[in-house]
Amino acid sequence: MHLTHLLLSFCSVASTMAAITPRQTPPNAKCLLDAGLGEVVLVRGDPQYAEREASYWSNSAKLGPAAILRPRNAKEVAIAVKALAAARQPFAVRSGGHTNWAGSNNIADGITIDLGLFNTTTYNAATETADIGPGSRWRDVYSELIKHKRAVAGGREGNVGVAGLLLGGGNTFFTARRGFACDNVVAYEVVLADGRIVTASKTSNPDLFLALKGGSNNFGIVTKFTMTAIPSDKVWGGMAFLPKDIAPQAVDAVVSFTNNVANDPDSNLVAMFTHMPDFKDIVVATLYANMAGIEKPAAYNQWLALPEIMTTVKNTTISEMAFEYNIPANLHDIWFTLSLKNDARILNKAAELHVKLVEDLKAFIPEQTFTTQCLFQPLPTVFGKNSVAAGGNVMGVERQKSNGVLLLATAMVETAEQEKKAYPLVKTWVEEVKKFAATIDGGLQEWTYLNYADKSQNPLGSYGSENIRKMKATAAKYDPQGVFQKLVPGGFKISKI
Repeated sequence: MHLTHLLLSFCSVASTMAAITPRQTPPNAKCLLDAGLGEVVLVRGDPQYAEREASYWSNSAKLGPAAILRPRNAKEVAIAVKALAAARQPFAVRSGGHTNWAGSNNIADGITIDLGLFNTTTYNAATETADIGPGSRWRDVYSELIKHKRAVAGGREGNVGVAGLLLGGGNTFFTARRGFACDNVVAYEVVLADGRIVTASKTSNPDLFLALKGGSNNFGIVTKFTMTAIPSDKVWGGMAFLPKDIAPQAVDAVVSFTNNVANDPDSNLVAMFTHMPDFKDIVVATLYANMAGIEKPAAYNQWLALPEIMTTVKNTTISEMAFEYNIPANLHDIWFTLSLKNDARILNKAAELHVKLVEDLKAFIPEQTFTTQCLFQPLPTVFGKNSVAAGGNVMGVERQKSNGVLLLATAMVETAEQEKKAYPLVKTWVEEVKKFAATIDGGLQEWTYLNYADKSQNPLGSYGSENIRKMKATAAKYDPQGVFQKLVPGGFKISKI
């Protein structure tokens, strides 16, 4: 080759090398590289880093960690936990990434362990169980299981992640028959703070097994859930939208349906008074689901007699419903919850105060691009009884003295500035409902549902003194150094009660 060509070639390579910015690994991720996990660490500037941040359901949870670890198996999770604990490096744990409040499943400038690669579902016909990865979404779980005409007692919204729902208890389409989602877990594979990988079941580490049923992320990182499989083929269900002027009749229908759940445990109801950008107004929206596939069962008679704007209710499958029922993503989200007595006076008050919230939001969001939900779900005493019959959990719902209704109060807005203004309005709305409910005998029930709770609420503290004692003892036994209390700030901490 001519000398000139060699010089030109050398200059071209040198120019290209100078243009490449070295991949910068933040200092707090060095312990992971030293532990041999470099190839599963993502840092700012990596294309997959941006993809994983964008995949959080709520913009409120997109915090920009220093690095994201994407382990491929339980062993890599164990290595990571040991390395992070030894370095005293704060970290977060994320499964599906659906919890909305900032810091629950992500950590600004810390390390986020992203379990998104734990996304398989395997049906075992011999044991009638399903092994489910914590990073799966429920829509994908159902898509796999429907091939075998099976389901599990999992999430009703398809985009929700597996681990968060199950560790927070989980209300499902099967709760009236089988208890909460956690009551249907028969075994957990768990990475403990010291790096051990253990199984928690009725016969192996039974105290940990119980504590994981509603105790959230206080004890370890679950890398596999084994759940009871449920025969499931056709279901009858979908959403219906009704005009806002039937709100009082809708409240009466919620109360009647809740009192009848024990008589028809296959029929489900979610009823919400909601402001939606598409309508530019409040409408009443309902989700019906009869898991036995019975079309228009008597449980819905009161609802079906009301005028409808539109409906998607049909003969379908749980898998199809999980794809159709999804709350809008990529917004800033505010959630609060209460457990209320099944009393029309209380529900009407909540709906009335929701109207005020909508007017207050219109004052600074005149384009009405926001969504709100005053969402009611039956919480009858049979739910807690089913939990006890299934072996129990730590949520203490069985202490409930009368049928209740679970309230979810939400606002979803487009910007962080709007979220800052909306948050105190939603909080005031819920406090007003709480205050009114307290004026009625038994109007305010004790249990606070962890998966719907705002960070200012205290769900673990609502489980009852004996369950709190059990959770604290389990955390001390399996995590004596308090790694999941001190180094994992996200979520609700048993050490803070």
